Amino acid sequence: METPLNSYLIKGGLVVDGTGSPPFGADVRVQDGLITAVAADLDATSGEDVVDASGCFVTPGLIESHTHFDGTMWWQPDLNPLPGCGVTTVVMGNCGFALAPLHDDPAVRREVVKIFSFFEDIPESAFMDKLPWDWQTWSQYKQSMVANTRVTANYGAFVGHIALRLAVMGMDAWERAATPAEIGQITRLLVDALDAGALGLSTNLLDHDGSDRPVPSLVADDAEFSALFRVMANYPHATTQVIVDSLMRFTAAASMERIARLTEGLAVRVQWAGVPTLQWQKDYGIQQPILDLHERFSAEGRDFWTGYAHVPITVTASIRQSLLFAQSNDYVWHEVVTAGSDADKLALLADPDWRERARHSWANDSLETGFFRRPEAIMLDNSENGADPVTSLGDHAAKLGLPASDAMAQWFIDNGLSSSVTMPPWEKDDEMVVRLTRDPLAVGNINDSGAHGQLFCASGDNLLLYTDYVRRGLLRIEEAVHCQTGKLASHFGFTDRGELKPGKRGDITVFALDEIQHRRKYKIFDVPDGRGGFTWRWTRDPAPVRLTLVNGVATFEDGKSTGAMPGMMVSPGAGSTGSATSGILE
Repeated sequence: METPLNSYLIKGGLVVDGTGSPPFGADVRVQDGLITAVAADLDATSGEDVVDASGCFVTPGLIESHTHFDGTMWWQPDLNPLPGCGVTTVVMGNCGFALAPLHDDPAVRREVVKIFSFFEDIPESAFMDKLPWDWQTWSQYKQSMVANTRVTANYGAFVGHIALRLAVMGMDAWERAATPAEIGQITRLLVDALDAGALGLSTNLLDHDGSDRPVPSLVADDAEFSALFRVMANYPHATTQVIVDSLMRFTAAASMERIARLTEGLAVRVQWAGVPTLQWQKDYGIQQPILDLHERFSAEGRDFWTGYAHVPITVTASIRQSLLFAQSNDYVWHEVVTAGSDADKLALLADPDWRERARHSWANDSLETGFFRRPEAIMLDNSENGADPVTSLGDHAAKLGLPASDAMAQWFIDNGLSSSVTMPPWEKDDEMVVRLTRDPLAVGNINDSGAHGQLFCASGDNLLLYTDYVRRGLLRIEEAVHCQTGKLASHFGFTDRGELKPGKRGDITVFALDEIQHRRKYKIFDVPDGRGGFTWRWTRDPAPVRLTLVNGVATFEDGKSTGAMPGMMVSPGAGSTGSATSGILE
């Protein structure tokens, strides 16, 4: 039996309404899943839960604009630790990676999982064991999600260009352009997804796999992209997301010139990622040309929104499962990651021929701007057996009298293959983060939550805008709230949320700025390993916020998650799909 929705009266707080307006004192009432009043001195009614928000900000629930919970939501429906960080909506299907549509051939279907698993660092076994795979089209995938999942936050999803190509072309999607007939099939599958409520189309002009193969969307020609954009122009609330390369091959500017040319004269909203916000990207001259493009697109009146991240990424290198070596252009070290058994990994690490190739790759092929060129900053800090003290790779290499690559190989042999090392954090360009946060055509809060579980912990990184930028006086609280709520809701076409106004969804968070923290990451063993057990991922404790409401239901209250699962699927322009009470625990 479904539990009825509570009525909440949130009293005495400072309302930051998500529009960018300054805070103001008011009470907020939520009834039947909707905000019904925002006004001063509201009187409580019988049976209403009254929340004392004195000393707190009351804001719309936060929207995670770039996550990869597509698979994870099926086995981790609590979306830990997002409820305690004030998150009420997550966006999935990013980067061209998606779980629908699917090809008839089981081998091609598995390819969808392999691609997703490799690039997002999530075990394949979890996908295969925990998802029902009872769909072929995206519309059927949506039906399965709505019927079979109960999660703590609302969720929306793009349809991925890679999945579209594989569904039509099979393994040929990796190798060649689509024929006119295949383009017709691809566009029909896109229409199916958009009609069913997909957020739009996501495509990828960045990634290469562990064998340095361009992903299938990179093989698509102008005819295919033009056909996709003509479809997108018929859906004014939908978005085309384009992932471009400002990290490895630095093709971002050329890719966006192509996208601009192919969308000329079409009313297509484009979200592209985006203007770089890392200090090394500025220092190497990568940032300015892309910023110039952003300014040009804005001056031309294009509906182009630039994505950006506000997070200083600190990553962990593992040889169990990681794309870090491949994405750093060190494919020799990546051979250890892909080696099947522990015996195979150990044999490679000890093999003189492999070590010689690895030394050359480390010193010559790995990205000049990457981690491996600075071994003195790489920390050997997470050994499996604890045999060696925590030290830098540079110091360890000097102690052993070995090159850095050989020293790290020996460290894994001596300390266990489940050991991991921490790479130095990438310094942020705070000036650019602030500039883009204030820009009306920029999409923030891009964190990669739900992905790269053994590489870094992105969940909860939204809090850094408060605990770092607001506390240091770089942003006003209304700016930090707006860029994670009202502006994102407008971008994605979520017309029923993102602002604290009567008639909007009761997605709300309440927090005291002096209470919340960006917590340290730690390991938790809750990811299915396909053998009846669990492997680990990084997580962190909640901020904590005082209260998180999703569709008027508390998912975090009194310092802990409530266990309620009121999340619904959201679609552009149409609001939510499902019952606001479905999944609420008694």
